[in-house]
Amino acid sequence: MNNLNLYNTLEKKISVFNPIDKNDVRMYACGPTVYDFIHIGNARPLVVFDVLVRLLRKMYPKVTYVRNITDIDDKINKRATEKKIKISELTKETIKNFHNDCKSLGNLYPDFEPRATDHINEIIEMIEILISKGFAYVSSGNVLFSVEKYKKYGLLSGRSLKDMISGSRVDVAEYKDKPGDFILWKPSTEDLPGWNSPWGRGRPGWHIECSAMSKKYLGEQFDIHAGGLDLIFPHHENEIAQSCCANDSEVMANFWLHNGYVTSEGEKMSKSLGNFTTINELLFQFNGEAIRYALLQAHYRAPLSFSKKSLEEAKKSLSRLYRAVDGFEVNGNPDKELIINLCDDINTPKALARAHYLTDQANKGSKECAQKLKNSSKILGVLSQSTERWFKFEKKDNQNQSLEIALTEKEIDELILKRQIAKENKDYTNADQIREQLLKLDIILEDKPDKTIWRKS
Repeated sequence: MNNLNLYNTLEKKISVFNPIDKNDVRMYACGPTVYDFIHIGNARPLVVFDVLVRLLRKMYPKVTYVRNITDIDDKINKRATEKKIKISELTKETIKNFHNDCKSLGNLYPDFEPRATDHINEIIEMIEILISKGFAYVSSGNVLFSVEKYKKYGLLSGRSLKDMISGSRVDVAEYKDKPGDFILWKPSTEDLPGWNSPWGRGRPGWHIECSAMSKKYLGEQFDIHAGGLDLIFPHHENEIAQSCCANDSEVMANFWLHNGYVTSEGEKMSKSLGNFTTINELLFQFNGEAIRYALLQAHYRAPLSFSKKSLEEAKKSLSRLYRAVDGFEVNGNPDKELIINLCDDINTPKALARAHYLTDQANKGSKECAQKLKNSSKILGVLSQSTERWFKFEKKDNQNQSLEIALTEKEIDELILKRQIAKENKDYTNADQIREQLLKLDIILEDKPDKTIWRKS
C-alpha cells in the first residue's frame, strides 16, 4: 500500500497518515450553515474532501465519513425574517438545494449527516461537563468557555491569544469574563428557536455543535477533521479547546486539513463581500462535472482563481477524456501513478495531468491506458456518465434543450403549475410529492419570488 501523506495544519507539516484503526478510518468535515445556496467557494471543500474520502475507501476496508449541517444560527434566523417565512421552511428548502448541488457535483453522500437541532441533548451534556470541570461559566443566561483555562489555545492557528482577541471575529460583550471567551449556549427569545436547558431556554453556539456531533459519531478522538482555511480560527480552534477539555484528551483529531480560498479578481470569494457565484446559478450554464473538474485543477491548499473561462477549459478537458474512454467501463484497479499523485497530499493537478497522459497514450491506440483512465475516474469523481450523454449535454445551449428525460417541457410546466396551485391551497403534501416526482427525473426546481424555474441536475 502507498503511504498517504497529508499536510497537517496542527503540526504545520506534511506527515504520513496512519489511522487510529486501520479497519475504520474516521473523518469529519464541516458542512454548510443552511440559509442560502452554496457558492463556488463553499463547493471547493465539498469536492476536494470527497476525493480524499474516495481515496481512503480505496486504501482501507472502511471509512466513516461525517459531514454536519448547521441548521440553527443567527444568519438563518435573519434570512427567514427577511423572506417572511418560517425558519423550518428556510432550512428544509436550503438543505434540499444543498443536496441537489452536491449530487450535481458528483459528491458521495456522507455516512452520517447530523443536524445540530437533532443533537441538543448531546450539546447540553457536553456543556454541563465543561461547567463541572471549571472550563465554562454561566453569565446572564449565557454559557461561555474560558479560553485562558485551556493552555494550548492557539496551537492550531499558531497565533497568541492576544493576537486572536484583537481580530475582528471576536465578540467583546459585557457578560464575558475575558474578551476571548466564546459562547457555548445563549438565551432565545420566544420568537426564535430555543430549547429548555439548566441555564434557561436558549440555543447552542456554533462551535459546540461540531464538538458534540463529532464525538457522537466518531468518538472522542478520530483521524481527520477537514474544512476551509477560514475555519481555522475561531471555529476549529474552539472545537479543539472544548472537546479536549470535556473529554480529558490531548487531541481531538490527529490530522487537520484546510483548503485554500477561491478568489474572484484576486479577492477571497465570500457572501459578506457579495462577490460570489452560486453553484445553482452555474448549473444553468455548465454541467456539474465541469465545475468539479475546475475545482480540482489547483492544489487544494493553494488559492483557486475562479472564472467562467476556467469552466470552459474544464469542459474541453473533460471532452478530451470522455473521447478516450468511449466504450470502456470500470472493471479493475485505478492507475498506480495517479494514485501515487493523490497520495501526495491530495495532489489533484498532478493526478489530472496523469489522466491526460493516459489520454495521450489512448489516442495513440493504447487500450490498456484507456482502461486505466476509466478505472481511475471513480477516484476523481469524473467520467461518471456515458460519452454519448456527455456530448449531448455539451452541444446544448440551455437547460431546456439539454434534457434527456421522460417528460416533455409542456408536461413539466403543467406539473409546476399544479404544484403552485397546491401551495396556494396550503396542500403542502401534494406540492412536495410533485417536487419529489420531478427530482426522481433529475429535474430540480427553484422557487423565485415571481415564478418557479427548473433545470436538469
